[in-house]
Amino acid sequence: MTTHNAFEDKLRIREVVENWAVWRDARDWDRFATVWARDGRMMATWTQGSSAEFIEASKQGWDKGVRILHFLGGSSVDVAGDRAIVQTKMTITQRVDVEGVRCDIICTGRFYDFFVREDGDWKVSLRQPIYEIDRLVPLEGGVWPELDAELLASFPEGYRHLAYAQARLGYPIKLTMPLWDGEVSEALYREGASWLAGNPLNWSGE
Repeated sequence: MTTHNAFEDKLRIREVVENWAVWRDARDWDRFATVWARDGRMMATWTQGSSAEFIEASKQGWDKGVRILHFLGGSSVDVAGDRAIVQTKMTITQRVDVEGVRCDIICTGRFYDFFVREDGDWKVSLRQPIYEIDRLVPLEGGVWPELDAELLASFPEGYRHLAYAQARLGYPIKLTMPLWDGEVSEALYREGASWLAGNPLNWSGE
């Protein structure tokens, strides 16, 4: 029977979390592909699907001028055998023209990751961001974009400005992402507990 050191597992998992952010933002796609489990999935405001689909969408987005960066904070890691749930504080920053004004949109929240040990290595089976608060910051002082108030109000508060900008770029926005609180977040936490208990992963984000 193989035994594992819990502290070492947590360090290795945290390394994967950090590699995800660095390799994705550096567009190091070959190495980025290695952080994912064979059935790895990504849930984002603007795209949801397999890890391969996320990589392809990210490549196409870059070619269209989409500029998104990730910054990480602390992590909490819960390990149960060959599975783990990892929550990491993060900030997503997107630089984008909003109604003709160059802006940074800054969204703060958490990555909620379902990890699995696969062939001896820890991999991301599912990444589900939790969107807590966001804000829009024009880069030129004294200039503010004229936002469509009705469109802005149609998006969830936790990622309202991020969704607004992404919708203007033509992306279909998922409106049921987990927020600071609420039923979707509570359902995600229940799914995490179920994952640690050894049950199949059935998360769709609805």
